[in-house]
Formats: sequence, C-alpha cells, structure tokens
Amino acid sequence: MSEPVSGLCPCVVQVFRTDFITAMKLHDTYQLNPEDYYVLADPWRQEWEKGVQVPVSPHTIPQPVARGVAERGMEVMFSTPKKWIRSGCSGALGYVDIQTLAEGTCRYDLNDTDVSWLELINQQFTLMGMVLLDEMTMERVMEEFERRCYDRMSHAMATEEGLGMEYDEDVVCDICRSPDSEDNNEMVFCDKCNICVHQACYGILKVPKGSWLCRTCDLGISPKCQLCPKKGGAMKPTRSGTKWVHVSCALWIPEVSIGNPEKMEPITNMSHIPSNRWALTCCLCKDQTGACIQCSAKSCRTAFHVSCALQSSLEMNTILTEQDEVKFKSFCPKHSGLKGGQDGEGEEGKEGTRDKKWRKSDRVRRDEAVNLRQIKLQQLEEQFYQFVDVKEVANHLQLPQETVDFLYQYWKLKRRANHSQPLLTPQKEEEESLARREHDVLLHRLQLFTHLRQDLERVGSTSTSRCPRGGVRVPYVHKPCLPGQPRPGSRRWLLSWTGRGTVLLY
Repeated sequence: MSEPVSGLCPCVVQVFRTDFITAMKLHDTYQLNPEDYYVLADPWRQEWEKGVQVPVSPHTIPQPVARGVAERGMEVMFSTPKKWIRSGCSGALGYVDIQTLAEGTCRYDLNDTDVSWLELINQQFTLMGMVLLDEMTMERVMEEFERRCYDRMSHAMATEEGLGMEYDEDVVCDICRSPDSEDNNEMVFCDKCNICVHQACYGILKVPKGSWLCRTCDLGISPKCQLCPKKGGAMKPTRSGTKWVHVSCALWIPEVSIGNPEKMEPITNMSHIPSNRWALTCCLCKDQTGACIQCSAKSCRTAFHVSCALQSSLEMNTILTEQDEVKFKSFCPKHSGLKGGQDGEGEEGKEGTRDKKWRKSDRVRRDEAVNLRQIKLQQLEEQFYQFVDVKEVANHLQLPQETVDFLYQYWKLKRRANHSQPLLTPQKEEEESLARREHDVLLHRLQLFTHLRQDLERVGSTSTSRCPRGGVRVPYVHKPCLPGQPRPGSRRWLLSWTGRGTVLLY
C-alpha cells in the first residue's frame, strides 16, 4: 500500500492491483469482434504492468449529481441607456429625429465624483422620504447652473464699469505695454484669464468673432515660464510643445528667437542662452530662477527679469535704427527715468527729466488700472453663485425646489474645488474652437498644395531648359507633337536625348 500524501484526506489514498491488468490481457488466439474492443493509439508502457490504482474505500467517493437547467428566454440581458441611443429617422417607434435629439442633448456628463455623491444623496433622500434623483436629472440641473452663470457673468463683465473692454481706457498690451491700437492691429482680450494683447504681438492672424482664448487657456493649462518665475500672461510654446515662455521674455533676451514671426511661435534657440545669464540674480524678486537681462546704462550690470521689470514699470524702450533694426534698451530702478537728466544740460535736460518722469507715472497709473480690473474680475469669479437663482432653475426644469437646492450646494462646492472656474466649456466657445481647428486644417492643406504646385512648376522648368553635357543650352519652343512622337516633358521625351552631346529638337 502506498504512503499517504501529506495534506490529503486518507480516504483518497490509492493501492495498486495487478489482477485487473491480468484480467484484461487475452491470448493472441482469442477471437474478438470489432465492437468488443478499442484501439489505443499509444504504445504499451512497461510501467502499466504494475497494475491499476484503485481507491481503498470506494464507498466514500461522492456520486455525481446532475440537475436539469431550464432554457433561458429571449429577454434582453443588457439594455443601453436611453440617452445614448441615436436614431437617424423620425419614423422609429419611441425615438425622435437625431437633429431634434441633438438640440436637447445634455452636454454635462457625470464623473466618478458625481456618481458617488449621487449614491450618497439618494440614501439620504430615502431616509427623508423624498423622490430619488437620477443621473439624467442631475446632468440637466448642473448644465442649467453652468449656462445661467456664464450668461449672467458675461453680461456683468460687458456692462459693469471697470470690467468691460469698452469702459477700460487704461488697458495696455501684456507684451509691449502699449495702450494704442490700429486698424490692422487690434487689442484682443482672453475671455478666461483676461489678458490683453495686440494681434501682431501675439501672432493673431485674424480677429475672431465672439470669444477668444489664449494658447494656455485654450489647452486648459497653467504652465510656468522657463525664463522667469512668473505664471500666467501671454505665453507661447517651444518646439517641443511641453515648455512655455512669455513672449515678452523671448523678445527682450537677445539669444532667444521666434520661429514664425507671423504667429509669434515657437520659441527657439533656448539652448543658446549662456550659462552666466542663467546664473544672474534678479534685483527685484531676489530670485535666481530663469534668465535675466542687465541694465543698458554704462558701467551698470544690474540684472532683473523681464516680467519683473514690466511689473515694476521700469524704463524699457524699443528703438528703431536707420537700418530698420530694433534695439532694446532696458534700465534698472536706479537709472529708470534718470537717464535723460544725466545726458542733457540746462532746460533741455530738465525737460527730458520731466518727460521721463511723466511717462513713468503714466505707466504706473495704467498698471494700477489693469491690476484693479484683474482684482474685480477675480472677485466676480469668486462670487459666481450669486448669478444663479435656485427657484428660477426649479421652475424652469419643473423640479422640486428642495432637490435643486441640494444640487446647488454640491455645484458650489465642486466649482470652488475647481478654483471657481467653469465646469463646462460654453457651447459658443466650443463651436468657435472647432471652427478654428477646421480653419487651421484647411490652411495647412492649402499650403501643402501650394508647395506641391511650386515643386511641379520647378521640375517642369528644369526639364524644358535642360542643358546636355558638352552642349549649349537650347531654349525650348513649344510645337505640336506629330503622331508617334513623345510628348514634351514626358519620360520618353527625356530618355530620347540623354545621350552625350545630343539634343532632340522638334
């Protein structure tokens, strides 16, 4: 008898019996019918002579039990939610036309946080005896909150004094710090971060109709500038697309350049900045982050960031030379507004000093107005909940006011967690963003077709005026092709005169 295996029940221990093998063996002369035996594909093994393993206690082996299973019907095991079903024809029973359905489709989709809150609030509604809240209703209410908040906040920004563009006379460009605009160089405001830029300064080829977003706001990011410690403002990406730089920083640092001056991007030659510029410390923010510029006054090497200098209203001038070159002159706090008084003499020097001081005070006044506008806009964004009335939303959607009030409190918490920014992109901005992308795609295709046509014209002009080796350039004069002759410019026409010193004339 074999030894019991550890961990196994003793009832499954088996023994070898050789009598079964002996009983199964028959003499070669024994006659068998084909239905009395089975043919084994494997050859006979020697270890099979030891016998067959049989259990010690056959009565302990459980008997197999079978039960009948009823056939399942044709009912649907999984049903798609009705809000995801789209019908292309109005004749479908129970569904409306796809265009009508698209107009009434809710644009807000619940995320995991919303679903978890919905489960918890439904448990409370069950204890309170209130009607349970479903996902469709919650999406409709959240979308209505966002729509009303956006519409009324936009109206307040456009009409309230000190917030709208038409009421702000002291606004300046975030890049060149100039308040003036021209017919083909308008000032454009970002509808999210509220920066103001000129078309030419930021590379806006065409003034958009309606709302406009800067590059960072369009992507929904808030990167840090690689050349200064400041965040926000008019920024453009580098060639990699992962690093961002202020346009003003790129213009004032001499080693940095811009790839496409029309679009003012990408920012290039960042690696050309010398190491000693990276090691300079700003005299305004006392930070060594980024790259600094130095004072243009003689024997003055005071360093400061471009963004810090613009924020502190230091004197930063752009001079156009006779050779149509632009020179950048920036001065530290000590020499800002005093350079004219040092170089001038008598009344002219005093006049220049007064003019410098007046320009500096004017810049300070404009910067204060811009900062005041930004503070008002920030306060307006923080008080976003004042633009939504719970009673009006409940009457509009025909829902109980208590249920809408619970959703209103949750909406306020979620929007504050998002830094008081909208939870849903306005439909108008979404459509304009898609239109801009389509326009960029069409423009790119048009440029490809233009390059292709120029290449084909260049190949044609090269083939028609080709000069063979050792020969003289023969101008090509178009003549009609005779039957059997190759067409000018074709492969046969080129191969017919590739021999040295031979020219084929028609």
